[in-house]
Amino acid sequence: MDTKELVAKGLELPLMEAFYTIQGEGRFTGHPAYFIRLGGCDVGCVWCDVKESWEAGKWPVLPIEQLVEDALAYPGRLVVITGGEPLMYDLGPLTALLKAKGFTTNIETSGAHPYSGDFDWVCFSPKKFKKPHPSIYKEADELKVVVFHQSDFAFAEEHAALVDSSCELRLQPEWSKAEKFTPVIIDFAKNHPKWKISLQTHKFMDIP
Repeated sequence: MDTKELVAKGLELPLMEAFYTIQGEGRFTGHPAYFIRLGGCDVGCVWCDVKESWEAGKWPVLPIEQLVEDALAYPGRLVVITGGEPLMYDLGPLTALLKAKGFTTNIETSGAHPYSGDFDWVCFSPKKFKKPHPSIYKEADELKVVVFHQSDFAFAEEHAALVDSSCELRLQPEWSKAEKFTPVIIDFAKNHPKWKISLQTHKFMDIP
């Protein structure tokens, strides 16, 4: 098979970066984690802080065996697959191999493409820029909505109505708007206690 076919089958994937750090957001905040950031995204968030990830062709395409081998070099066994938009690819082969090596698998996704893979935790962060694929709603363990504008509260409630009742609900201020929206989010959560607050603690700690 050529590279295009291997990527289509999820046997090779474009890797923007991989690094071992502390998860800064959401349910697993504070946990040591190995991040696999895949290249390629067609969602186009105006406030994205990794816009260099959007163009998949800029990044080396690596066999999934190499991705897993690199992860094994670190002591932590929590892997977070992110992007870009990781669900642009079939993640079944990669997650199967990670699990066979003893990893817990998490994903951070906008849900804009059909769900694939075997994940222990699915953080679904929908974006207004591209409608989520219907397959994500029943899979989501955590709904994390980034608040950039006042209208994002209604957007958050719209998606909260579509996920399972067991899904954890979180609001996270967009970093550049945190001073403005953190007090608003606090008031909203106090008045709507089904919602929790997520902060980008890795930025406070100045780590990746």
